[in-house]
Amino acid sequence: MEKAMPTDPDLSRIIRPGDCLIWGQSHAEPRRLIRMLAEQRGRLGGVRVFLGIGLSGLLGPEHADHIDFLAYCASGTNRALMQAGVLDILPVHYSRLPQLLRADVAMLQVSPPDARGRYSLGMAREYLTAPLSRARAIIAEVNPDVPWTFGGPYLTRDDFALLVDSDAPLPDAPARIGPVETAIGRHVATLVEDGATLQTGIGAIPDAALAQLGDRRDLGIHSGSLGDGVAALQQAGVITNSRKPIDPGVTVGGVLMGGPALRRLAHLNPQIELRGTEYTHDPKVLGRLDRFVALNSAVEVDLTGQVNSEVAGGRYVGAVGGIIDFLRAAGASPGGVPIIALPSTAGAHSRIVARLSGPASVPRAESCVIVTEHGVADLRGLSLRQRVDRMIAIAHPDHREALAREAHEKGPWG
Repeated sequence: MEKAMPTDPDLSRIIRPGDCLIWGQSHAEPRRLIRMLAEQRGRLGGVRVFLGIGLSGLLGPEHADHIDFLAYCASGTNRALMQAGVLDILPVHYSRLPQLLRADVAMLQVSPPDARGRYSLGMAREYLTAPLSRARAIIAEVNPDVPWTFGGPYLTRDDFALLVDSDAPLPDAPARIGPVETAIGRHVATLVEDGATLQTGIGAIPDAALAQLGDRRDLGIHSGSLGDGVAALQQAGVITNSRKPIDPGVTVGGVLMGGPALRRLAHLNPQIELRGTEYTHDPKVLGRLDRFVALNSAVEVDLTGQVNSEVAGGRYVGAVGGIIDFLRAAGASPGGVPIIALPSTAGAHSRIVARLSGPASVPRAESCVIVTEHGVADLRGLSLRQRVDRMIAIAHPDHREALAREAHEKGPWG
């Protein structure tokens, strides 16, 4: 058993040729271990890694000579791997990941131990917990910036085949909220009542929406990710989770994606728990939430409500992710609201389109509420023709005439 060491150890003593490796995404990436993997890849005999959202950018196309890359998304720094043609995508609903993922070696970033000697997984549980229980070996780096978070599993030194110290603080990548995101956030806020339980995706739009909810009471959180906006509302007493029918008093998420304020709030705080995807995205669990508001974004939405969250300009840039898991649950929840929020344009191009340029990640049968900076289009219970008018009304004014013309010429059936 090797423990903390002053120099980088030889990973080939643990990782075997053909092994599959897994680690946490975004702020949960074990960056020292990833650098070690990249530097030692030539003597490992070829391995496969499963990636979540990339933040560190430590792995590039040049590392594909000995590393086979698989991911559920092409977000963040994964985009460079995708553009180079070395990243393969697993296009499945997030709720399915626990039963599909297998790993021989789990590479973790963990918190320093608590008073009982237990290491916490810190920033993430989500898709890690199921393969972690089946992994042949666990290697980890201890990062003093990582909060000790509740939700289990908790590890002791004897659980690790290798334990090293982290050599860098966690990166901070705050979301940039501009006037468009603020306008979208104001519209979203009109759909959130006191006592609602929220799920939010990642990025500036969720934080912009949360920033508009300061006058609400007793909001709850059950989400895949927790960001800075959640931390601000919980510190302000707006998020109490007191009206949730399950996990009362506890904010539930899968991964922390935020800065120091979020980490300070989560550290040793039993009112925040990180759980595995098998819980956060489970339809049976979600089905117990009333007034469930799911807020997610997309690449584009067509005039009938079909949503593309995966492909832009012929390139895979997003994911299937948990969008269907959460939207479907919110649509079925008493008082729930399934929301897709996005800017009306990307550069000169409309993101409200007559025909999708990529897959229908969310079919139009999953009737949603579409929000742009120009308003709200509640498509629930509307016919195809009725949806066209609502969608054109929230498109950018510069594109409305062309959208209306194309809808008239080709009809709303595509």
